[in-house]
Amino acid sequence: MKKLILSLVFGSTLVACGGGSDSGDTSVPPSPEPAPELAADVCYLMDTNMGEVKLAIDLTNTPVTGNNFKQYVDEGFYDGVIFHRVITQFMAQTGGFTPGLIYKEGRDPIVNESDVGISNARGTLAMARTSAPNSATSQFFINAVDNTFLDKEHAQDGVGYAVFGKVIEGLEDVIDQIDIVQTGIAKDPDGNSFSDVPVEDIVINSISETVCPTR
Repeated sequence: MKKLILSLVFGSTLVACGGGSDSGDTSVPPSPEPAPELAADVCYLMDTNMGEVKLAIDLTNTPVTGNNFKQYVDEGFYDGVIFHRVITQFMAQTGGFTPGLIYKEGRDPIVNESDVGISNARGTLAMARTSAPNSATSQFFINAVDNTFLDKEHAQDGVGYAVFGKVIEGLEDVIDQIDIVQTGIAKDPDGNSFSDVPVEDIVINSISETVCPTR
């Protein structure tokens, strides 16, 4: 059985520093392009058994990821799934299991759009994946804090995790409450063990399109 996880490897990376050059080249390297501001092209109301959360999804800068999420929502795929992995002061992951850790098969994987450069800041949505860069399907996570080490720029694997949306309402009232729930080890029907599973199910009842706020 396939299961998508948010794979994290903590460690330090050593890089070689070059010595002085005798070429006399004093040219200044070009500055990197700034990351685009996350757009709110379509918004959704995510109704959970812990409250309502409003999400803004970026279809402009992350068209593959944003439209992938939109298609899952339009199909009602997320209705009834749980937050199956919650790590306090890190993130809450959902989109792949129903209560009892029943796995829900998604569509084919999508390309990783982490190179767009939108940061894994507090309250943003990003795609979960395996160690393979282009393996994300339906599962996503909400960053509870700024997790810049998940950005392509800082990621140890050189790839990072693609941000495609953000929480615009319900961050403190709902997401921060999910962040502090009691978790433990649970098993799926096949006997596979999962860690960081909320003791009480946190269920997404539905995700429905709503009006985005005007600027």
